[in-house]
Amino acid sequence: MSQTTRKPVLFSGIQPSGHIHLGNYIGAITNFIRLEDEYDCLFSIVDLHALTVRQDPAGLRRKSLELAALYIACGLNPERSIIYCQSNVPQHAELAWILNCFTYMGELNRMTQFKDKSLQHKDNINAGLFTYPVLMAADILLYQTDLVPVGADQKQHLEITRDIAERLNAIHPGLFKVPEPYIPKQTARIMSLADPERKMSKSDVEDSSISLTDSPDVVMRKFKRAVTDSDMEIRYDPQNKPGVSNLLAMHSALSGERIEDIVNRLSGQGYGKLKEEVAQAAIETLKPIQERFHQLVKDKDYMSTILKHNAERAQAMAIRTLRKVYKKLGLYQP
Repeated sequence: MSQTTRKPVLFSGIQPSGHIHLGNYIGAITNFIRLEDEYDCLFSIVDLHALTVRQDPAGLRRKSLELAALYIACGLNPERSIIYCQSNVPQHAELAWILNCFTYMGELNRMTQFKDKSLQHKDNINAGLFTYPVLMAADILLYQTDLVPVGADQKQHLEITRDIAERLNAIHPGLFKVPEPYIPKQTARIMSLADPERKMSKSDVEDSSISLTDSPDVVMRKFKRAVTDSDMEIRYDPQNKPGVSNLLAMHSALSGERIEDIVNRLSGQGYGKLKEEVAQAAIETLKPIQERFHQLVKDKDYMSTILKHNAERAQAMAIRTLRKVYKKLGLYQP
């Protein structure tokens, strides 16, 4: 009797802080939608991670709900992918404690993100900030994850996750799947509007990025203020013209028009026309997403039902791993 082929598991976690921006949509979310056919996808709203910084409770709850609604509004299917809040699956925290016992202080001391965050939050350098990578490892290993989409700032965390998994597997063979980084198909690398040498970020200042919930007027204003250069020639040259090249890459990703065709069509028309066209392409892309988003956040019963159901789906997977871990480590299970 043939068995159903298991799809590889893909896990992605994102904090409900800052704002989801156009770079996230172009570089990550559109890829995630395509991956739903090939992978069992888990998209975790990692609200426990957010507690390393002091949070307003009502604001954290609202942002978690809004992030889930944005994922769905962008096109992810909550009946196929598992979109859930990390805190609704207690096995994340349970496994994190166990992994803490197999993680060395020296490894955590080397984490560059801890050093960076400590400088940003000097009045709140807490133990959670230090052991953040262990909870991230638990997030990933809990689902026997095959692939993890990683940006440059998260590579170190995936490396320590792999080290922890391999350490435990050496003691208890086959305990964890050792995850691999997922390198998505090449998409436009979306940079900050104010500093086109740097990627657009959730923590950017207001005018540096385009939030998926920005109104058309705000989108147009932000693009008109985007940094370019003084020679007024529209050409794609990331090294010498990073601002103009960033606008061209966004235009192409949003409109589907090839960069070289945009350059030829807008030749001699100046940066004002380019900025206006990119802004309009962004506004048209965001319009249906925003309409669906506002419907979802108003329908709290629907969102509550979806998140509860998805947390139960995630928990069913998590329990299998945790039971296996408890048994291997000798923790008594009645």
